[in-house]
Amino acid sequence: MQTYWGIDLGGTKIEGVILQVERGTAPTPDAVIIRKRIDTEAHNGYDHILNQVVRLIDLLKAETGLTPERIGFATPGTFDPARQTMKNCNTTSLNGKPMKQDLAQLLGVPVELANDANCFALAEATLGIVPDVVPDFQTVFGVIMGTGVGGGVVVRGRDGAPFVLNGLQGIGGEWGHNILEENGHSCYCGKRGCTEQVISGPALQRYYQQLSNEQRTMKEIMERYHAGNDLAASQTVNRMLEYFGRAVSTLINVLDPDAIVLGGGVGNVDLLYTEGVERAKKYVFNSGEIRTAFLKPKLGDSAGVFGAAML
Repeated sequence: MQTYWGIDLGGTKIEGVILQVERGTAPTPDAVIIRKRIDTEAHNGYDHILNQVVRLIDLLKAETGLTPERIGFATPGTFDPARQTMKNCNTTSLNGKPMKQDLAQLLGVPVELANDANCFALAEATLGIVPDVVPDFQTVFGVIMGTGVGGGVVVRGRDGAPFVLNGLQGIGGEWGHNILEENGHSCYCGKRGCTEQVISGPALQRYYQQLSNEQRTMKEIMERYHAGNDLAASQTVNRMLEYFGRAVSTLINVLDPDAIVLGGGVGNVDLLYTEGVERAKKYVFNSGEIRTAFLKPKLGDSAGVFGAAML
């Protein structure tokens, strides 16, 4: 038997998992030996975050008697392969830091890093919904549509094993920062009209408020849309569907994936799988036909830590 160790490093919580797998076989979601969470306490800075990671792994070791050979990490940002430092992290104290090197030194084992969207995609492609629906896939794109918009690409290697396509600059899958609306709302990345500033939850809520002068959650906006008595809700949802169709069509035109898995709070909107896909047909370079499977995720909040283990 062998064990896979994964750590999901979030802004508020750090979660660890150990999966037990028979050598030569694929792991399954029920192969969990232990899962454990502790607070990140990110406000205390970079060194403290690393110490919290070490503390969690020591707890996992103590409770199981096991020792890792290597550890995978889901991170709230991107590891830059050229500079060997972190970038684009919403836990800003990680930016510019050589976290991969520091973790490997502190833990005494090799570590592998990928951002949380990539880990989501890898988990759903290996342990989640994709094997149930498209077991012979070649390419999967995992979408995160929630507070932000992100994504990850998983491809099947020549040996048959799926792996994350991080890219030369570590930004593979970052569709959330393509410009979707010319001269749209300013984004923290420095551009205007990024996908994240159009179809994320906060962006849609902001648009609704501009129309109605009322603050509503996405759940409330969807309820009012289905009730059919709120023009601002109808306009907001139609905007979401139209821009989702445009944005996702570029993914299909570039990657032509076998499956797209929609995660995040906005990704729970059922209309994206029907009307959203219909809108995309206008923009896909395939005579109005889309055979890509649009799938709801299976693993819930387990995806990040399971994907980290699968690294």
